Formats: sequence, structure tokens, C-alpha cells
Amino acid sequence: MKVAILGFGSVGQGVARMIREKNLGLSITAIADSRSGLIDNKGINPEKVLAKKREGLPVGSPDVTARSILTTGDYDTLVEVTPTNITSGEPATTHIRTALERGKHVVTSNKGPIALHHRELCGIAASRGVALRYEATVCGAIPLIHVLEHDLMGNEIRALHGIMNGTCNYILTRMSEEGLTYDQALAEARQMGYAEADPTYDVKGIDSAIKLVIFANTIWDWNARFSDVEITGIDQLTPDALRLAEEDDATIRLIAEAIPARRLLRVSPRILPRGHPLVVRGTLNAVTLEADMAGSLTFIGKGAGSIETASAIIGDLLFIKEKYDRCSRKKT
Repeated sequence: MKVAILGFGSVGQGVARMIREKNLGLSITAIADSRSGLIDNKGINPEKVLAKKREGLPVGSPDVTARSILTTGDYDTLVEVTPTNITSGEPATTHIRTALERGKHVVTSNKGPIALHHRELCGIAASRGVALRYEATVCGAIPLIHVLEHDLMGNEIRALHGIMNGTCNYILTRMSEEGLTYDQALAEARQMGYAEADPTYDVKGIDSAIKLVIFANTIWDWNARFSDVEITGIDQLTPDALRLAEEDDATIRLIAEAIPARRLLRVSPRILPRGHPLVVRGTLNAVTLEADMAGSLTFIGKGAGSIETASAIIGDLLFIKEKYDRCSRKKT
């Protein structure tokens, strides 16, 4: 299967490394970073472009743009991993829409288009007979979308709640275990590379809310928006609040929850018993699904990282490859 990659930052490079290292039957025929692009219908050597990135060089020519790759490149599946814009979803939404309308599959880690235009983009994919896969938009390496769409088919999902932001979980872990103030824990998270210079999306619960919208629209087709989520972040939490929780053998975590019976979407700090399945340490994510037949299922894993996110993208690519190759074989 021929793959075009738009966006060659940490995640895009992680995908290229895994394609290089593993015999997956995947070939990269186009790549674009923020400055340039490269098209080679015979296949691009991932090591060469990765070496260019290590040297701080553009991957190709400034004359080769994302649009030229989308409209003229020879690829079966687009991997869209450009930076997220949650306000408009652009330019990623246009990238995805263009590829789908051209009859190409799309795999993305970009939360903006999926949170803002899920129903529209899925409709285009269905009308063209291609796949739109977005496992990597939520909780990194944890295969939750696949579980919801395939492994739990026939189940009614009655609730979803979990920790969906590793930065917040790291900060709360350090405040709880070491008695750090919020500012001290945030500074440490920045030093460790877990928090951005501007951590607003993380600590105010925005990132978790966006992921919650994606889950709600995937599970229940709500066509929900970010504005539908009740949000309280962790930036006002004090060590005293955590200390009071600890006196009851409990702690505080930022929990995102969706309850369809109440059409509730909420992100807020919650007091949980220390033995609760969602009380995980460090940057881990943890999500519990409540299903009518399967019961309560909790998934724990790394919610971010170059290779971890690449794991989700590679899984989606191989799902498409297997499904559509099988369909093609049945026709012949």
C-alpha cells in the first residue's frame, strides 16, 4: 500500500521510522513538512528523509506542496499528521476532505478535523467507499476506537470516563506524591518535556474535552461540539485539596466523562479512592467503558509520544490494507 504523509514532525517521523524498521507492506510515495515536499511514485527511502530532518533540512523541494501531493501524488492512503487547529480544523480538514473526495483512504492523528467535522468527513468517506481512521486522535497507543467500533459491536455503551491527558496526570501525581505546588509540578513537567511552553490546552481541560467530543461522536453519533462540554481544569488546584483527599485515602485526577442517558459531557477534577482503576501514575492514560454485555472494561497505556502515536497510525494503516486487500481478492 502506497502512503503519503502530510506533516513530518515528531509523529510523522515516528511513522516513517516504523515503516522503515518493519516489513509491513507499506511504501511511502510522498512526504511534506512545513517547508517542502517530496514525491516519488517508486517509493521514498525513509532513512534519507529522516536524516535530513535530523540535520534541520527540509525533506524536499519548496515547489512541492501539500496540495500538489494531494491532487497529483500516487498514494492509496493519506496520513495526515499536521499540527492541530481546534478552532477551524484547517488546513488539515481540507487535506482530509480532498483526499477522501479523490477516493483515497485517510488515517489521521489530527483532532481538529475529527472533533469539528466528524459527520461530514465520515459521510464523504462512505460515499467514496474508502476508510477514514483516527485512532491516534485519542489516548495515543490505547486502541479504543478500534475496540468501540469492532470488538464491542452489539454492545450498548452506557458510559465512558477516564484520564485522557498525560500532562495533567503527571502534574497531579507529583502534587499528590511529593506535595509540590501546581506551579512547581508544572515547571517540572515542562522540564521533562511533558508540558508545552503554553500548557493552556492541557491544564484547562481543553485537550481532554476535544477527545471526549471525538468519543461521543464516534459512539453515539451526537454531532457534539467542544462548546457542549462542561470543563473545569486543574490550574486552580492546591496542595491542600490533595491533602484533604489523602486523609480519606483518596486522590484527585482530571476525569473526562460521557453519560448518554443524561447527554452529559464533562471534564473536571474528581476525588477517587486510591485503589480506583483510573488512578494511574505519571503520564499514563486510563479509560473505562461501561457496556451492557461486556460490563466494565478499563484500558491503560501511554497517551502520547512519537512511537506510541505511530503505533495507532500503523494499526489503522494495516487495518485498511487488510480489509481492502481482502475485499479486492474476493472480487477477483
